[in-house]
Amino acid sequence: MNIVSQKHPTRIIVFAITVAIAALLGFLIAGRQAHAESVTASSDSHIVTVHDDGVDKGFITNKPTLREALQEADIPIDPKDRTEPALDEKLVARSYQVNVYRARPVLVIDGANQFKVITSYRTGKQIAKEAGLSLHEEDIATLTTATDITETGAAEVLHVKRATKVTFVFYGKSLEVHTFARTVGELVSQKSIIPQANDTLMPAASAPVVADMKIELWRNGEQTVTVDEDIAFETQQVRDANKDKGFKEIQTPGVNGKKTVTYKITMQNGKEVKRDVVNSVTTKEPVKQVETIGVKGVYTTPSENESITWNFLIANGFSREQTAGIMGNLMQEHGFQTSGDGLAQWTGSRKARLMSMPDPYSIQTQLDFLMSELNGGYSRAKAKILASTTVEGATVAFQNDFERCGVCVEGRRIQFAYNILASH
Repeated sequence: MNIVSQKHPTRIIVFAITVAIAALLGFLIAGRQAHAESVTASSDSHIVTVHDDGVDKGFITNKPTLREALQEADIPIDPKDRTEPALDEKLVARSYQVNVYRARPVLVIDGANQFKVITSYRTGKQIAKEAGLSLHEEDIATLTTATDITETGAAEVLHVKRATKVTFVFYGKSLEVHTFARTVGELVSQKSIIPQANDTLMPAASAPVVADMKIELWRNGEQTVTVDEDIAFETQQVRDANKDKGFKEIQTPGVNGKKTVTYKITMQNGKEVKRDVVNSVTTKEPVKQVETIGVKGVYTTPSENESITWNFLIANGFSREQTAGIMGNLMQEHGFQTSGDGLAQWTGSRKARLMSMPDPYSIQTQLDFLMSELNGGYSRAKAKILASTTVEGATVAFQNDFERCGVCVEGRRIQFAYNILASH
């Protein structure tokens, strides 16, 4: 054996090298397999780098949300802190760069108003919004470092500088403007407005800008302007004889309507000398105000009584034609006067019952009495009136079954009824 080994040393060396290479390859292959298995096992993990007020921290997590991942990494988050991405956002990407904005106290100075807020925002307008301040685009919100934290109680101070509010009438269109301009001319220049030779600026360009002032720019001659205007609501008063004079109660509040009106305006030396309506469009209908007023002991004229009677009968469910038919009779009977025998010329026991009521000569008392009869002993008359669909039918029904007149002059009653219908 020794002789053979000595004779073939090269073969021995080659064999040893071959065995070594095979062992090395086996080790490398096993390592790759182990690495692959490791990667497969952690495919749902996420690499998270947190930037927290200048301090960076990285970690790997399998948690489904950022909130849970930060809790696992022992990074506390206050309810007023903010993160990007949001705390409850699902983690799906392989890696994340997370910014943590820590809340801190900020002193807000808005004119004479000073208060503190705890905020995580970093810009002046964001902090002002979180503090509940309403800022105009022109207002300035500046965030600075406090010079004396013991005095302010906060490391940062938000100074709010409000722009001056003025009303700017630009060729007839009224605008609310906020500005830091010192003069009227500077304001006009800021708005990129170049007045023409025949324009009038009031007050003059050199006038200083002060709060709530009115600045007008007009073009002499004819021009067209469009403005939004209110439509005043009407008021309907329901008189109540059971309420004392001076009593007033709103049943339905009135609401103004809206309209858009286009005018042709003639200006001379900055003053309006003529205005004509070119077009008017109602954009919102007004709502009528209905109010009850006391008229106990108050005398009303026949013309007032006519209007009161119309509204009363309509409110009690009669149609326009039926109301006109009843009122044509009352016009014929006593011309809507409440004196003497009253609206319907009651006599005998019927008048006695009316006279026993409080304030019997009040229009409201007599109308209440009339309805009590129609709902009571004269309900047949009411039924016939309600069954009528014409002015004539309602007039004749009230005449024959309520008035029961001797000489009725039916034609006059019908004519009065048509006149009343036309006037209402």
